[in-house]
Amino acid sequence: MLRSLYTWVLGLAESRHALWALAIVAFLESSVFPIPPDVLMIPMILARPSRAWLIAGIALVASVLGGLLGYWIGAGLFESVGRPVLEFYGKDVYFDDFSARYNAWGAWAVLIAGVTPFPFKVITILSGSTALSLPVFIVASIVSRGLRFFIVAALLWKFGAPIRDFIERRLGLMFSLFVIVLLGSFYLVKFL
Repeated sequence: MLRSLYTWVLGLAESRHALWALAIVAFLESSVFPIPPDVLMIPMILARPSRAWLIAGIALVASVLGGLLGYWIGAGLFESVGRPVLEFYGKDVYFDDFSARYNAWGAWAVLIAGVTPFPFKVITILSGSTALSLPVFIVASIVSRGLRFFIVAALLWKFGAPIRDFIERRLGLMFSLFVIVLLGSFYLVKFL
């Protein structure tokens, strides 16, 4: 089923409504949809490199707005759905402590999830359920999603089709390694 959904999304890139499809996919991916907008961005930019920045910008704006939907889902449904589940399992007493720890590092969580293959929707919903500062959430979302989409656009604009395999197979890994090195550097500076 996921493969057929992937193929369907990929087919949208060739549609005359591709920019709208990209906006919808980027919006939904940040809150509920399993397919990342890169699947649409890559063929769209390869087909029209002159529109790379427009395509990345649309993905960014739609993704951040979709992240706000995820945030609202977390904030709006936590009391009616999340808290009763925690209470049922006797874990509700731990949630306040978890929220405090998450919110202390929440901007980093949003930044990391925004550029790595980690599902961004998990962090958007979690940010809402823990009441992470909305301005912090928005800024971190803009920075992380902007980095992700504009780096993909820049690579495709500069190198074209030959870089496609690298982006599809290895860019998520490269972003993840970058985050590990960045966090490791902060850790070393702080404790050495």
